[in-house]
Amino acid sequence: MRSLSKILWGFVLIGIGIIIGLNSLEITNINLFFNGWWTLFIIVPCLIGLFDNENSKTGNVIGLLIGIALLCGTRNIFPIEWIAKLIFPTILIFIGLSFIFKSKFEKNISDKFKKETKNGLENIIATFSEQKVNKEKEHFKGANLDAVFGGVTLDLRDADLEEETLIEANSIFGGITIIVPKDVNVKVKSTSIFGGVSNKIKNKEDNKKVIYISCVCLFGGLDIK
Repeated sequence: MRSLSKILWGFVLIGIGIIIGLNSLEITNINLFFNGWWTLFIIVPCLIGLFDNENSKTGNVIGLLIGIALLCGTRNIFPIEWIAKLIFPTILIFIGLSFIFKSKFEKNISDKFKKETKNGLENIIATFSEQKVNKEKEHFKGANLDAVFGGVTLDLRDADLEEETLIEANSIFGGITIIVPKDVNVKVKSTSIFGGVSNKIKNKEDNKKVIYISCVCLFGGLDIK
């Protein structure tokens, strides 16, 4: 699915290049800088993001609706004042819908977290600060990571991991970095609102250990490497 998003980006760039070339040769006169053209920097990435399984669909849908609303506002299709009044409730509605209509993966992970939370997962919190935690030669079964206007770095390269490790990460105007061993698979489910997840891990069938990560990125990011 990630390759599909790259293909779509390729078509977008090719299309722009063709239009610029034809305009330069005076074969066509297509105005790329129409009233509200800047909204395409919101609409196009969010639209293509819907075809990327690595990131949440919720954030892309919200961004797409906001981009379309801004375009309609700049084109005087409806008053732009409506947008300012409706953006916040729209975001709340879609976040609520994303919580209600969870995928099977999310349900399984949610059940695992409920079970493990009773046993007590470690809490690592950075609020207007930075936390760097190295679990070298330590037994690690999971953690709750919270970065609020701050940063958290969790190094698990030399940690003693179980077959299934659970990590819940919340990045709000902050950043979280998780460094994992080479012999584990990583499965991520995210809800991203004006944020995102960068997962550099390539899963292999031979790896017996799995790290499950459930995250929320609100104007923040999660980096897995």
